Amino acid sequence: MLSSSRYACSRSGKGSHRIENLCALTGGMAGVADLGPHFLRACEAAAIAAADWRGHGERKLADGAAVEAMRAVFDSVPFDGRVAIGEGERDDAPMLWIGEPLGSLQGVEGALQVDIAVDPLECTNHVALDLPNAIAVLAAAPRGDLLHAPDCYMDKLAGPAEVIGEVSLEADVNYNVEAAAAALDKQVSELHIVVMDRPRHEELIKTLRGLDVSVPLIGDGDVSAALDAANPSCEIDMLMGIGAAPEGVITATALRGLDAHFEGRLVTTNEDHERRAREMLGDDVDRIWGRDDLCSSEDALFVASGVCSGYLPGVEKVGEQVAVHSEVIDVAARSRQHLTSYY
Repeated sequence: MLSSSRYACSRSGKGSHRIENLCALTGGMAGVADLGPHFLRACEAAAIAAADWRGHGERKLADGAAVEAMRAVFDSVPFDGRVAIGEGERDDAPMLWIGEPLGSLQGVEGALQVDIAVDPLECTNHVALDLPNAIAVLAAAPRGDLLHAPDCYMDKLAGPAEVIGEVSLEADVNYNVEAAAAALDKQVSELHIVVMDRPRHEELIKTLRGLDVSVPLIGDGDVSAALDAANPSCEIDMLMGIGAAPEGVITATALRGLDAHFEGRLVTTNEDHERRAREMLGDDVDRIWGRDDLCSSEDALFVASGVCSGYLPGVEKVGEQVAVHSEVIDVAARSRQHLTSYY
């Protein structure tokens, strides 16, 4: 069973962290979950830095601020970390580039080796325009247990537990719609399937609407949309369409912890991405990745902090302090914790 609670943690000065109080998030487990407080702090720092740019029309500056704030926290985290999949390459500073070493214990014998899938600022355009659902987000698992792939796109299919085994990227849109409706005991016309508003989805949107499905369109933010689709109490039934691959791995981790459905298939859009994908994955570049293939460990965490209010409340001024609202999903514990922290 999932547990959900609200936890307030006060901090003073420049964000000194009461890590001992956050051990409840990890249930005392050894491994990646023990680093939960540090990963939470990294997302909080990125959210605060990005929030200063809300509504200023400067998505790249907002993104850069989030990256540098997150990287500064990672520099002090006691682990041997690596960016398994992110939204940057070594030459595309200030992004956290794929393969970048993280943590203060690089090369130290016996140090916990962890892979990170990360987006320091999901929905950069939304921050620039001060629109909903911008978050700082990451997933963490033991080394080798998150998909290690280049920054490309991913075709995604997400939904609640009821559609597991009923829908698949191997099937066409019509089949998946009919199967989802049957699994959810709904009429097709009652389904709400989220799709990103992109030219590449013109045919998908046309097909769904031709089936009389309601198709809420989003500008960005398919991580939060997939979490909505996984939530039985939300009117969103599924997420379909192509988005960024790092967010796909992050979403798979969260939905593993929620016992929900996720599948992904990599999509490359140029020869360089195709070449690098095949160098890293071989023939697997063409496969359909199940949720537990993208995140193959139970010792995994999903962490997100709100920047602009939406799926999570955004960063807000509270007197002389700044409040940051976050969510942590512990996969092994099947726990979903909501936290408010003050700096």
